[in-house]
Amino acid sequence: MLARVRATAGRVATVAGAVVLTVGLGNDAVTLPGSLAALATAGVGLAVTPKVRRSPESARWTAISLYTAPHAGCTVLLVGERLALDTGVPLLVQAAAVALWTGATWWLRPGLLAGEFADEARVQELAEFQREEAPAEPPAPTYDSRQARWWGERFAIEGGVAPGTVLLEHRQVSEQCLALVIGSQKRGQPVPDISVPGLSAELDLPEDQIDIRPVPGRGAGVRLLVLGQRPVAAPEAATEGSDAEVWAEIAVTAMPGVELIEVNTYAMRKELT
Repeated sequence: MLARVRATAGRVATVAGAVVLTVGLGNDAVTLPGSLAALATAGVGLAVTPKVRRSPESARWTAISLYTAPHAGCTVLLVGERLALDTGVPLLVQAAAVALWTGATWWLRPGLLAGEFADEARVQELAEFQREEAPAEPPAPTYDSRQARWWGERFAIEGGVAPGTVLLEHRQVSEQCLALVIGSQKRGQPVPDISVPGLSAELDLPEDQIDIRPVPGRGAGVRLLVLGQRPVAAPEAATEGSDAEVWAEIAVTAMPGVELIEVNTYAMRKELT
């Protein structure tokens, strides 16, 4: 309803402007009052059209310029008609200018265009704001190895048995035993609790063959996970003292400062001999 009233008012203002311009072709007495009326109409129109005045800052002055263009054009033509009396511009040219202003204003409807321009600018601003506020999608995780991908996509996913963890190292101890070093995804945070029953169900492995323990010499940010049946240690072939002596000789050149704590001997697999 309001839009229809404004459209009707715009049509009436266009007709009134055309009448004033036509009268001004031969009477310079309407120049000043007609110009003031055009400016007043522009001010009243902006006052009752807040969406043009309150359009986004990037489009505000463009919308205002569109809205006031007919009023400014009417004022310019009135002044031009007054000056034409002294410059000798033919009356036919002046009448053509009046007809052009009337037809363009009636057909283009600058007031309506200004409102639509303001609405579109407001929609674009809202869309940009929503894009800025939208949470960025987390980057896809990268894996250093096929085994790390296996752990990350099967166990460390949201809702998995070990969320928030990564596979740091892995070693095949024997055909039936696999050792994994698991770390926390967040640096400086302890490894989250890993569900042994969950791993057992996921891997179809007995719970007594799943062992989670600290890594010697490391903090709570890493854990050792042993899966499967551990190899059985063979009887010691030498005394602890001799083992310590041998290790001491190795550590002098290979790993200085490392002390031998415990010795376990396993049967060497045939393919390694």
